[in-house]
Amino acid sequence: MLDRLQSLADRYEKLSELLCDPDVANDSKRLREYSKEQSDLQPAYEAYTEYKSVMEELESAKALQAEKLDDEMREMVKMEIEELTERRTDLEERIRILLLPKDPNDDKNVIIEIRGAAGGDEAALFASDLYRMYTRYADTQGWRVELMDANTNDLGGFKEVIFMINGRGAYSKMKYESGAHRVQRIPTTESGGRIHTSTSTVAVLPEVEDIDIEIHDKDIRVDTFCSSGAGGQSVNTTKSAVRVTHVPTGIVATCQDGKSQNSNKEKALQVLRARIFDMMRQEEEAKYAGERKSKVGTGDRSERIRTYNFPQSRVTDHRIGLTLHKLDSVMNGEIEEIISALNIAEQAEMMDKGE
Repeated sequence: MLDRLQSLADRYEKLSELLCDPDVANDSKRLREYSKEQSDLQPAYEAYTEYKSVMEELESAKALQAEKLDDEMREMVKMEIEELTERRTDLEERIRILLLPKDPNDDKNVIIEIRGAAGGDEAALFASDLYRMYTRYADTQGWRVELMDANTNDLGGFKEVIFMINGRGAYSKMKYESGAHRVQRIPTTESGGRIHTSTSTVAVLPEVEDIDIEIHDKDIRVDTFCSSGAGGQSVNTTKSAVRVTHVPTGIVATCQDGKSQNSNKEKALQVLRARIFDMMRQEEEAKYAGERKSKVGTGDRSERIRTYNFPQSRVTDHRIGLTLHKLDSVMNGEIEEIISALNIAEQAEMMDKGE
């Protein structure tokens, strides 16, 4: 571990030199690449620097302890050694986590797709609740939300809603939300006061750039149509809505929220790239997955990951057995506690596997 840390520190310091080089400063591409690489290395570099300082202090304290000291001084040195030993242990734990393999998509923006599943109108209403929850969470993170496509029902719920969250590290946190979300509550349409169970599915896809996956013009079909609102009523007499089909895979993406056909086409292509990339990634992972299953779930959107029980104001994440009795806060976007717990569980599993 120390050899790896020293190599990392050497690279960090080399990057500092490169960033001061006038040739690099005048090359925006290299400047951006080196700055991002150094930013990624900085947490581990700072932890290693602190670790070396603690080790030096600990060595000095142990050397002092070996000398002839009065009782008061010996007790002070003993306390210092205990404190430094505890700091060393904490730092070693933090460094082990920092050195874990990083998901290459973690820094990317995300495209989120929410669909009402089992439960009809109630599932669509819950899908709109999830959309509100995520947009409020995005606000707390300083991220920007961009609606890409929506299909509503007569009650204002979402049969389907697709939106992008722009912000560094968005995927690193939102990736845990993929799966089936179950709600238990009395629907507004229920006159008998009975509790119903409905589900909505969430798919979180990293934004895919042109460099990540190439789509050839000959492989896509573009159709245009009039945008429509709730109930299928036309709200736009021009054909600004766009449907893009990737012919080789049959994957389709639609966008009608933008004001122009060109902007809708570009957004639809963003969704299409993300969906194709996600399909390829899942196929690749399936080759190696076998019978292994992560403690925080497979991420499959058909897997039930969380239950929101309104009568008991309870939310339970089934992957890690976490239950919180503050449903109102969660639905208002306060989901950081859940996301942090899932991240810690994933890190613990990776450390157990020695990855």
